[in-house]
Amino acid sequence: MADIDAATEIKASTDTPFTIRPLTPAIGAELLDIDLGASDIGDAIPAIRQALLDHKVIFFRDQDISREQHLAFAQMFGELEIHPATPKDQALPEILRIEHGPKSRGQENMWHSDVTWRAEPSLGSILRAIEVPEVGGDTLFADMHAAFTGLSDEMRRFVTGLTAVHDIARVFAKRLGKRPEELHEQYPPMEHPVVRTHPETGLPCLYVNGAFTSHIKGLSDRESADLLRHLYAQAANPEIQCRFRWAPGSIAFWDNRACQHFAASDYFPARRAMERATIKGGRPYYSSDPT
Repeated sequence: MADIDAATEIKASTDTPFTIRPLTPAIGAELLDIDLGASDIGDAIPAIRQALLDHKVIFFRDQDISREQHLAFAQMFGELEIHPATPKDQALPEILRIEHGPKSRGQENMWHSDVTWRAEPSLGSILRAIEVPEVGGDTLFADMHAAFTGLSDEMRRFVTGLTAVHDIARVFAKRLGKRPEELHEQYPPMEHPVVRTHPETGLPCLYVNGAFTSHIKGLSDRESADLLRHLYAQAANPEIQCRFRWAPGSIAFWDNRACQHFAASDYFPARRAMERATIKGGRPYYSSDPT
């Protein structure tokens, strides 16, 4: 691993079994000197969880772990979900493989939070690099609490309390070769607050995304579309983002309740293969008094 300026490193406490290297003031940190496949990794889980809450996305380098170890690590944070895009005969159904190459251009290149179409969207996602292009294929992350606080006072007051509808068919009807009505039988559109309260930090976060949000309830089609465009654009501010360059053995763990991500599809026709485990979360809510 490359030398790191000690001034950028933070030892969270004398009891923390790793070093934290923030990527930006707003979001993202690398956790150094830690082996996620170690037999005693369970001892570090509280500190890892706190780092996730503090930085919204955390990164690990040079992790030589198996699929089974990947899942075992993810399960230390909660029950795992099975994505409908996972082949039904896959041996480990909790693993979602995301692979692109000469015959498949990446399609994850828009700001989004994972599975917001569920009644209880995910707590977080843990993505492991299997094969990466020589250059390109970075993933960007945006702080959705900062996106909310960056709005004007009047806009914050207006959007707080609004409800948005999230629909799996917007993305996965075509990818799964199903009609929207078929998908809705199992995954009906879900209503979530436009601004959600993070259940652990109490921070308000924007919770609409261009992938899965179809409209805002109570507004006309044009009003909804115009407002959503404005809210989506907040994630595009570089000052609330970090960017991660992948290498084999790299792992990213992000909090879907607090950030959005964008997988740059600039590497076509090179190959990029990743595997994701996703931790189940709770139903989004907004509270003016999160304590």
